[in-house]
Amino acid sequence: MDTMKQNSLLKRNGLLLVSFTALISGISIFVNGFGVKGFDSSVFTFSKNLMVALLLAGILLGFREWKHIRELTGKQWRQLSIVGLVGGSIPFLLFFKGLQMTTGKTSGFIHKTLFIYATILAIIFLKERWNRNLVLGITGIMAGNYLLIRPDLTFSTGHILILLATLFWAAENVYAKKVMRELSGTVVGFGRMAFGSAFIFVYLLVTGKTETIVSMNASQYLWILVTSAFLLLYVFTYYNGLRQVRVSTATGILALGSPITTLLAFLFTGKVISASAAGGMLLIIVGVAAIVWGVPLSTLKDSQGVQGVVHGRS
Repeated sequence: MDTMKQNSLLKRNGLLLVSFTALISGISIFVNGFGVKGFDSSVFTFSKNLMVALLLAGILLGFREWKHIRELTGKQWRQLSIVGLVGGSIPFLLFFKGLQMTTGKTSGFIHKTLFIYATILAIIFLKERWNRNLVLGITGIMAGNYLLIRPDLTFSTGHILILLATLFWAAENVYAKKVMRELSGTVVGFGRMAFGSAFIFVYLLVTGKTETIVSMNASQYLWILVTSAFLLLYVFTYYNGLRQVRVSTATGILALGSPITTLLAFLFTGKVISASAAGGMLLIIVGVAAIVWGVPLSTLKDSQGVQGVVHGRS
C-alpha cells in the first residue's frame, strides 16, 4: 500500500473514531445530567479518571501492549505527566469551580469555543494549514452554538475560570498530538487519566476531601461506573482518532455533541426544540462538514503509518 493510500485510510479511520467520540459526548452529557447531582465535583472527577485509567491499563494488558509502557523513556513519562496535568486535572478543577460560581448559559458557550483556541494553537505549533473551509466551519459552528445555547453573555470570576479551563484543554489537544508522534492514542489516554487522577488526589489530600471517596452511597458508586464507561469510550476513541487527523478537524467534529444532546432531550424528556435551536443545530452540522471536507484525504499530516489503535508505533 503506497503512502497516499495509507494516509487516506488513516484519516478515514480517524474521522470515524472522532465522530463516534462526538456521539458518545452527546449521550454522556445527557446522561450525566441525571446522575451527577449531589456529588463533589473534584471527588467525582477523580473517581472517574482513576476508573478509566485502570480500564485502559486493562486494555493495554489485554492486547499484550503493556510492554510499550515498560519501554517508555524518562522523557516520555514526563510528557504523559504534562498531558495529565494540563488536560486531566487542572482544567477539571477550574471548570467545575467556575460552574459553581456562575449561573446562566454563558459557561456552556465559553466551553464550546475550545475548538477555536485549539485550531489557533495547532496552526502555530503544529503548522496545520488554515483555508477558506476552516474559516467557514468555525463561523458556522460558533453561530450555531450561539443560536442553540443563547448565552446571556454575562461575565464573572467563574466565567474566567471556565475560560482558563477551556484554554488548558485546547493546549492539551495540541501537546497530546505532538506526543502521539511517538506514542499511541491509548498510551497517551492512559497517561492523561492516570496522572490526572494522581494530581487530583493530591488536591483532595490538601483540601481534606479524601474521606468522601469512601463515604459515597451505592447509588453514587453506580453512577461513577456508568459515567466511567462513557468516559472510557470517549478517551479511547478520541485519542486514537486525534492521532490520525488534524487537531482542528478533531475538535471541530466534537461540536456535534451539542445537537446530539439536544435531540436526546427532545426524544426522552419532551423538551421543545425552538426554531432558533433547530437553526443552530443545522449551522453546526454544516460547519463541521466544511471543516472535514476542507482537508483532502491524501494530505494527512504527521501520520505514523498504518498501525493498530493500541500500540500505534512506527
